[in-house]
Amino acid sequence: MKKNIIIIALLAALVLSGISCSKEKLHLYNWSYYTPESVIKQFEKEYGVRVIIDEFASNEEMYAKLQTGGGGYDIVFPTQDFVAIMIRQGMFERIDKSLIPNLKNIDSRIFDKMTYDPAMDYSVPYYWGAPGIIVNKARVPNFEKSWNIFARTDLRGRMTMLDDMREVIGEALNLLGYSVNSTDPREIAAARDFVNSQWKPNLVKFDSDAFGKGYANGEFWVVHCYAEVVYEEIMDNEQLLRDTEFFIPPGSTGYIDSMCILKGAKNVELAHKFIDFIYRPEIYAEFCDDFGFPSTVNIPAREEKEGPSWYEMEEIVDLEIKYDLGDALEIYNDAWFNSIRLGN
Repeated sequence: MKKNIIIIALLAALVLSGISCSKEKLHLYNWSYYTPESVIKQFEKEYGVRVIIDEFASNEEMYAKLQTGGGGYDIVFPTQDFVAIMIRQGMFERIDKSLIPNLKNIDSRIFDKMTYDPAMDYSVPYYWGAPGIIVNKARVPNFEKSWNIFARTDLRGRMTMLDDMREVIGEALNLLGYSVNSTDPREIAAARDFVNSQWKPNLVKFDSDAFGKGYANGEFWVVHCYAEVVYEEIMDNEQLLRDTEFFIPPGSTGYIDSMCILKGAKNVELAHKFIDFIYRPEIYAEFCDDFGFPSTVNIPAREEKEGPSWYEMEEIVDLEIKYDLGDALEIYNDAWFNSIRLGN
């Protein structure tokens, strides 16, 4: 009898496994802390599919993996400067907008920023936002809402900045009165020297992986960050939530992360369905509420949102966006890898 029960259980497991394996799969490659589980489950249930997600911490990591043939992904979520690079290199399928009727919900103001793909031929905006700075007010009760906070020697050893070349050098360029898209070697050198002399000596490190956990456990008091990452880590700590303030300093840089279908994707039609699903107002509102985002991209989703936002859309609309700099990117690479990040 016991033997029969075991055989029946094994057969049931094999049947269930076969059902799971037979489901169509959609493979996503997205940023960490950027894919609400509730939204994914709804999509899986409605379409009877399975969504598999891998995560990356930087555009460079994502791009390097794809360049070496890794992944087998259907949709990837690069930022605008990498979207431009990847379009130029023929890495994306063309978007069939007739399969995405919910694109009617997009805020047309974003098109002014999308000079790299203004007609959405290869990319559909996922989110339009900006990184900023989070401060533990219990530890740092008085502070200027400026990038100059990283020049404070009294906070040495308690601060981190993102391990992101264009972000860090870009903020320095802006602070010095230059464009984040400068290609002038003298201006980039001035930004490099400013980072090295004013900010870097006070930092624990440049970090795009552990700043949220480091802030949550009290190791860091001031972090250059994406707000949603930190708030995800401290959501259960009521005291730290009260003590935490996020702000976007003047002269910051904005970003547009997009949904792009990779060339050779196995599930192009399902990828289009996913993009259209994300643009449903109630789904996009759920995505924004999950991360404390304002609905910067989807107009009707603003009426569906229920939760608070860590910042307002008006704070990011006029921010400069980083664009692909072509061959001039090598000047930044030299400043970053051969100077700012040298020995770190």
